[in-house]
Amino acid sequence: MTAQLLTFYLFSGVILISSLMVISTKNPVHSVLFLILSFLNAAGLFVILHAEFLAMILIIVYVGAVAVLFLFVVMMLDFKTSINKDNILQYIPIGILVGVVFIAELIIVLINTKFDLSNIQVLPNPLSDFTGKSNTEAIGSVLYTDYILYFQLSGVILLVAMIGSIVLTLREREGVKRQVVSEQLQRQGKIDLVDVKSGKGVDIL
Repeated sequence: MTAQLLTFYLFSGVILISSLMVISTKNPVHSVLFLILSFLNAAGLFVILHAEFLAMILIIVYVGAVAVLFLFVVMMLDFKTSINKDNILQYIPIGILVGVVFIAELIIVLINTKFDLSNIQVLPNPLSDFTGKSNTEAIGSVLYTDYILYFQLSGVILLVAMIGSIVLTLREREGVKRQVVSEQLQRQGKIDLVDVKSGKGVDIL
C-alpha cells in the first residue's frame, strides 16, 4: 500500500466518522466542530489530487466563513443541548422513505446499464491539455470558457437569494422604528454646544 493510498483511506475514514458525528451528537456546537473537521479532511483529499486551489477555497469559504457562521448562529441562539427522542422518532418514517427511494433509483440505474461498466472511461489526468499551467490557471481556463454560462447563472441565483432575504427581513412591524435616510438629511435641527466644567454636571429642567 502506497503512502498516497494510505492517506486517502485516512482522510476518507475521518470524513465518514465526522459526518456521522455531525448528525448524531447531541450538542449542536459539537456538530459544527465535526463539520469543520470533515471540511478540513475533504481539503486534504483535494491536496492528494493535486488540486491545491480547490483545497484552499474549501478551507477559506466553507471552514472560514460558512462553518464559523453556523457556529456563531448556534451559540447566539442558544439551542438546547439535549435532543428529545420523541422528535427524532417522528422523522424516522420520512428518512426510511427517502432511503428506499434512493436505493430504488440506484437499482434502476444498475439494471438499465446491465451491470456493464466497461464503457466508463476514467481519465488518469483530465487536465493533460493544460501542461505548463498552474492548477489555478487550468481551472480558470475551463471555468471561464466552457462553463461561463453556468457560472453567470449561479451568480444570478445567489443575487436573487440575497435580495429575497433582504426583502423578507425588511417587513414593517408595529413598535419598531426604521431608519429613513432622506428624512435625516432634510432635518434642519439646531445643536447647542455646552461647555461643562469637570465635576459640575448639567442641570436638568
